[in-house]
Amino acid sequence: MRNRFITTASTLLDEDPRLAVVLADISAAGFEPARAAHPDRVINVGIREQLLIGAAGGLALTGLRPLVHTFASFLVERPFEQIKLDLVHQDVGAVLVSALGSYDWPAGGRTHMSPGDVALLDTLPGWTVHVPGHPDEAELLLRDAAAGDGLVYLRLSEQQNSSAQPITPGRFLTLRQGSGGTVVAVGPMLDAVLAATAGLDLTVLYAATVRPFDAEALRAAVASGGGPAEVVLVEPYLAGTSVPAANAALDPLPHRLLGLGVGQEEVRRYGTMDEHLAAHGLDATSLRTRITSWLS
Repeated sequence: MRNRFITTASTLLDEDPRLAVVLADISAAGFEPARAAHPDRVINVGIREQLLIGAAGGLALTGLRPLVHTFASFLVERPFEQIKLDLVHQDVGAVLVSALGSYDWPAGGRTHMSPGDVALLDTLPGWTVHVPGHPDEAELLLRDAAAGDGLVYLRLSEQQNSSAQPITPGRFLTLRQGSGGTVVAVGPMLDAVLAATAGLDLTVLYAATVRPFDAEALRAAVASGGGPAEVVLVEPYLAGTSVPAANAALDPLPHRLLGLGVGQEEVRRYGTMDEHLAAHGLDATSLRTRITSWLS
């Protein structure tokens, strides 16, 4: 997904003079041809993440649309005060494009893991949050975000699904229909969810955009169930992040919710991404056990 971001953003710089790319060393080599073509609109501030957001806010105040990029932990967590003040408080738009995410590069250690990024942005108003599950979806969502004016977080991952889905920005996609409950699979969790729910009488919704939360799609999915709605959220970041949004969507319907995702307890091993997924109970086998046990 990160490679697709670099090629797509470089093309967009040629097409739209309003766009600028702001970097903090990460992926700078990939943007070197674009920097040579547009030296005034490809800016590398070095390993200065607070400045990264501050510069983006300044560019936005001049009327440019900044595409701001580094690893998720350095894009959202480290400069959070600048996001709050230089973007949200100043009432300007930007597109924050992350890489790695929750567990994508375990050898990088805890400093390169950001399972709390979406939950942190939930404390601020006005954010659109996209979590694509495939490079094709990442390109579509990036182009949509670049053409807009608001605050967008595009969360890219090394983890991806085997194929892209025909998504519409901001809308959930119904992939399976059943009467025994609803499972919402977010971004790169889709393949594991489909495998985990194979043969079960469950509705599966796919979410490549989680904010705003598609309340209408969730209500429609549970409407045919008959009894109290039973909903499982499977997210590739902090478990329970979208539970408040889903609760709000289903109010005042009687319902139960299970939020699955990355646990709060730190996995203090390097290992591989697949091993971290298993440790958090997010592999297909673990998901099937957790979902069926809860539903029963």
